[in-house]
Amino acid sequence: MSNSNVSYETLPPNFSLADNMLAGAFAGIAEHTVMYPVDLLKTRLQIINPSPGGIYTSLTNAVSTITKIEGTTSLWRGISSVIVGAGPAHAVYFATYEAVKQAMGGNNGTEHHPLAAATSGACATIASDALMNPFDVIKQRMQLHGSAYRSIAHCTKSVYRAEGIAAFYVSYPTTLAMTVPFTALQFTFYESISKVMNPSKRYDPVTHCIAGGLAGAFAAGITTPLDVIKTLLQTRGAAHDAEIRSARGLVEAASIIKRQHGWAGFFRGLRPRIITTMPSTAICWSSYEMAKAYFIRKSKDS
Repeated sequence: MSNSNVSYETLPPNFSLADNMLAGAFAGIAEHTVMYPVDLLKTRLQIINPSPGGIYTSLTNAVSTITKIEGTTSLWRGISSVIVGAGPAHAVYFATYEAVKQAMGGNNGTEHHPLAAATSGACATIASDALMNPFDVIKQRMQLHGSAYRSIAHCTKSVYRAEGIAAFYVSYPTTLAMTVPFTALQFTFYESISKVMNPSKRYDPVTHCIAGGLAGAFAAGITTPLDVIKTLLQTRGAAHDAEIRSARGLVEAASIIKRQHGWAGFFRGLRPRIITTMPSTAICWSSYEMAKAYFIRKSKDS
């Protein structure tokens, strides 16, 4: 695709919501499926007081232990939940992002609009997380060592019967507390880095890949403590520790982590989180911008 022919930052009037959502769905599925094994490792490493067979000393130890004892395919356990949920959630995510960004004048002129980028990112994650949170709970329950869930349907029914509908949203406030600043930071840095690397605002896959990766890594590092809290809340029903099983919200979960593991406990899984997020956001932004450019070119040719 020629860089000189496609300028897409200001969406044309005939660029449909459906096209925008298709671009977002494509980006979400591509991002989550490629990096899923590392996401599973992150979940395993973040678990507070895991079962004896789920104790790992490092990222490399986790890889070798899981593949040796559980088999290589176990690294993709629960991926079906991500595939089912990520498409619709990212469709809503990027559709909201573009709509809010356009409404706030973020596409006007060549100047930088950090407030529009941050606000559109925050609005996008609030909308998409409401849809994705139950799928994320199912995913993490299936990722755990010794998980007995055979499928999405089996996990959903089992969790609902044992813990009720609240189990799928107990981590939602914590998720928003993490993803709103994460996305605001990510979108702001993405737009800022893109502005420096690509002032013409034309389709440039190298810029989208580098800017997306750097923005994601920075935001992921800062928000890791909240991700650890979210993991505790989303997997509490499978915990062996009675105190963890009874955790009710962000503050209570944070106090358990601090009491049992100190401040270092809030940075469990930091390395795999950054390793996961950096290429994930690079893939996500590259996929989204590629699909977005394709649909805009298609609309111009029609």
